[in-house]
Amino acid sequence: MTIKNNCPVNSHNEWDLLEEVIIGSLDGAMFPDWNIINQATVSANEWEKIETKLGGSGQPYAPELVKAARKDLAEFIHILESEGVNIRRVQAANYNEPFKTPNWQIPSGFCAANPRDPFIVIGNEIIETPMADRGRYFEAWAYRELFKEYFKAGAKWTAAPKPQLLDELYDLNYTVPKNDEPLRFMVSEFEPVFDAADFVRCGRDIFAQRSNVTNAFGIEWLQRHLGDGYRVHEIHNRSPEAIHIDTTFMPLAPGKVIVSPEYIDVNALPSVLDSWDVLVAPEAVPHKCPLGICSNWISINVLMLDEKRIIVEKHQEPLIKALKSWGFEPIPCSFEAYYPFLGSFHCSTLDVRRQGELKSYF
Repeated sequence: MTIKNNCPVNSHNEWDLLEEVIIGSLDGAMFPDWNIINQATVSANEWEKIETKLGGSGQPYAPELVKAARKDLAEFIHILESEGVNIRRVQAANYNEPFKTPNWQIPSGFCAANPRDPFIVIGNEIIETPMADRGRYFEAWAYRELFKEYFKAGAKWTAAPKPQLLDELYDLNYTVPKNDEPLRFMVSEFEPVFDAADFVRCGRDIFAQRSNVTNAFGIEWLQRHLGDGYRVHEIHNRSPEAIHIDTTFMPLAPGKVIVSPEYIDVNALPSVLDSWDVLVAPEAVPHKCPLGICSNWISINVLMLDEKRIIVEKHQEPLIKALKSWGFEPIPCSFEAYYPFLGSFHCSTLDVRRQGELKSYF
């Protein structure tokens, strides 16, 4: 049954029929210069090699990388539009300019390739998140015209407390824990910080993980903001390089969630999931990202169009086969050229409107 809802913003989960998305933009993309977090989330000694490939940090992405990514993005947009999804685009923004606060300054920003990182939509509310990355401090500005439009049409629009991002937030001497050391991340509990991409939605139940950009303070802030009508459950990622839950744990439909067997202990998931099918993803086909900047488990960074149709990277043939056996209808799409910009299908979209209403699935 179709739910009539006049508000242009309405999204409660990851699988209701998708009607409208904001799509990422590669305009003015800058390779990050402030790299404290990146050095914690990319394998040891790899970040410097990546910088060398690009001629240093704080530089515009190479034109050939942008061109290849635009081609994959165009294919993705074509699929979305062919499947009836309305595409919304962000304004161009200048990421090349330096900026500062009273306590720190950096020479450039990043880009707007991944709207899933700075924003989460809960029902009819758009929430701007308190991101831990200094280079992304003003990223939300590219979306302001869209959000003003949505607000005037009836949506709620909220911003979490803007973080100070002082040195006290970061372990500036962070090293990846060894096997016999307890898991830890490079952000402290100095203030609430989180990326929206460390949360996935299942109606009244939301799943979150702590990572190198999301702390317990941030998870608690969102729980209190949403109130007693929602339950936020923490998923424990086994990787000390963790950043963003959507390469680790992705709900696909009522009663079905796919997980990375490397990052998730399926025997230690929240008990609320005991009644769900936990689909263990097959080993990912190693991707051919020219920078080698993303985990191979970006394979499960998929986008649901409804409870059956799912957009997946076309080279992930074992995953496509598994999804078919689980009753889904995979739609293959090239997207490896987008990986240098740190995202895939879920990251590069913000689903603004899905058909459906708020309910509990547990």
